[in-house]
Amino acid sequence: MTDHTVKAYDEELGQLKTMLAQMGGLVEQQLDEAIDALSRRDTALADRVIQNDAKVDALEHQVEERAILTIAKRQPVARDLREIMVAIRVSSDLERIGDLAKNTAKRTHAISEPLPRKLMTGVTRMGRMAQEQLKNILDAYARSDAALALEVWRTDEDLDALYNSIFRELLTYMMEDPRNISLCTHLLFGAKNMERIGDHATNIAENIHYLVHGKPLAEGRPKKDITSSLRIEGFNHSDE
Repeated sequence: MTDHTVKAYDEELGQLKTMLAQMGGLVEQQLDEAIDALSRRDTALADRVIQNDAKVDALEHQVEERAILTIAKRQPVARDLREIMVAIRVSSDLERIGDLAKNTAKRTHAISEPLPRKLMTGVTRMGRMAQEQLKNILDAYARSDAALALEVWRTDEDLDALYNSIFRELLTYMMEDPRNISLCTHLLFGAKNMERIGDHATNIAENIHYLVHGKPLAEGRPKKDITSSLRIEGFNHSDE
């Protein structure tokens, strides 16, 4: 490549990262507001989260289009090609996190009764933990920091462990009083959304490792969500 071509290509990569940073910031805001909306039963805030999801989707399409155009124009190889492919993957995970935030916000409309403080505290704590994962993984991506990405990758075990605890607690409330079933089911879906956000943060961590080192992580993914294998009389739980 000539110096001019290299400079133009670097500018295109920079624009791609800027778009992803914008998308990441919006998704962080969406998740924060979705958690607040659910915990306070704030339907107006929930509606804002739902409406803003279209902005996240639009940014994902823009990232994909820019990435494909760059590949077509520059035909990159090695690290340069990995940069673009990882950008596409990261945008896809961010879009899914945005969807999960939107789905969490939607639960606000379905909950009419007061939320027991103990139950909501656990779900909110899960949400804040997922937020921390998202913030740290976005920082790791912005700096191409594989070490920080690995730290986030390993913390997914903590999120899974908390989800297992909340899952059992919510089922106990449902079995003790059938009137709690509707409320607890919505909270259970909200908690599951947070657990899945952790999975998407883990996906991004693995892609950062691939970007930096040119090979996948050798370790098996940490996973402690055991709820799909639990058998509890009177209740069926499925991740699907």
